[in-house]
Amino acid sequence: MAQVSDLRFLVTPGGSLQGRLRVPGDKSISHRSIMLSAIAEGETHITGFLEGADALATLAAFRRMGVEIEGPSDGEVRVRGVGLRGLSAPDGPLDLGNSGTSMRLLSGLLAGQSFATTLIGDASLTKRPMRRVTEPLAAMGARIQTTETGTAPLGIEPVSSLSSMQYAMPVASAQVKSCLLLAGLYADGETCVTEPAPTRDHTERMLTAFGYSVRTHGSRVCLKGGGRLQGCRLRVPADISSAAFFLVGASIAPDSDLTLESVGINPTRVGVINILRLMGADIELIDRRIEGGEPVADIRVRSASLKGIRIPEDQVPLAIDEFPALFIAAACAEGETLLTGAEELRVKESDRIQVMADGLARLGIEAEPRADGMRIVGGTLGSTLASEGGAIDAHGDHRIAMAFAIAGLRASGPVEIRDCLNVETSFPGFAGLAAGIGLGIREVRA
Repeated sequence: MAQVSDLRFLVTPGGSLQGRLRVPGDKSISHRSIMLSAIAEGETHITGFLEGADALATLAAFRRMGVEIEGPSDGEVRVRGVGLRGLSAPDGPLDLGNSGTSMRLLSGLLAGQSFATTLIGDASLTKRPMRRVTEPLAAMGARIQTTETGTAPLGIEPVSSLSSMQYAMPVASAQVKSCLLLAGLYADGETCVTEPAPTRDHTERMLTAFGYSVRTHGSRVCLKGGGRLQGCRLRVPADISSAAFFLVGASIAPDSDLTLESVGINPTRVGVINILRLMGADIELIDRRIEGGEPVADIRVRSASLKGIRIPEDQVPLAIDEFPALFIAAACAEGETLLTGAEELRVKESDRIQVMADGLARLGIEAEPRADGMRIVGGTLGSTLASEGGAIDAHGDHRIAMAFAIAGLRASGPVEIRDCLNVETSFPGFAGLAAGIGLGIREVRA
């Protein structure tokens, strides 16, 4: 079979989103479920695991370090943990593909091992900054080599021990926090991380589910090294980052009424709901419950007239991955939307501020990129057939591709998005599921 080198989305304008839908499992939780079950003692049974390329890269890495893993099959995985010190040296570099989460979290987990490892990735991942994790890890005694620009490949050398640390993060980042906590499992004494604003707490919650003691006080999280994790049962909720595209789509498309099932509503991840509600969205949380230590609900969203807002900066870390979708909401809202305090968007899978601004401009929307955010004036979305240069370029960024696919619901003509292959990293089957609830989307593979 010929290898697919490009994937394009072609979206016909109009339509509404109707029915019920379960989006794939949460990517952040899927990564962590493999990492922690691998270093736990005994077997862990995982359901709802995301079978996307990023999470599978994490799974493959642990297989190569001697962990016996059965599955995944329909989201079900069984991991026979080897304990905190039971990993073995892989037979070569660990290729993490496009997954920044895998690379940043693994750098912490592997910093305290007794063997050397090298972490590599694709062209996009090797451009992403890694000093934010390698520098504090070095302060703990880790030996990690990067390129001159602070990017991958990462060469991790064994050390006799890591030192605990008290670290105040200069920028809110769940990946940095999680990296240091995972390194802290292998450190002497207590490691504490203080964050300047709340970020997702999946690592802390899951460590507790594995029986590991984590102490949280306000913005400070601490754990002592050398403990034990015990295998358990984990259910991964549906990913709110994937649900975000449909929260926006059903809000902007007339006559929409959509229910998204079993979505994770972790308080550190609900910024997209909070922001959409501030814009006037009609969003209802139904049957709130706890599954696998994580809060979950069904989410019903119906069409609404959105208004432009100044996005509160305290919501930015709670919605950092959902801004591509939120930018589409802003483009369809009445008036001006202003985002500030979101410098992190510049160093995601793409420069999401610039790439989204370029794509919105192709659709005739006034979008002014700024160093730490964007100003968007809502208006009428056009068609890429009428724009200079034609198709929108997703720059290999899965969230950019899906955001502009949803924009087709309110476009005046067909929308074409190119370089969409990495959608499979976080949302396998996106186009088919979206088409099933009313989006006029088809894939073109080359």
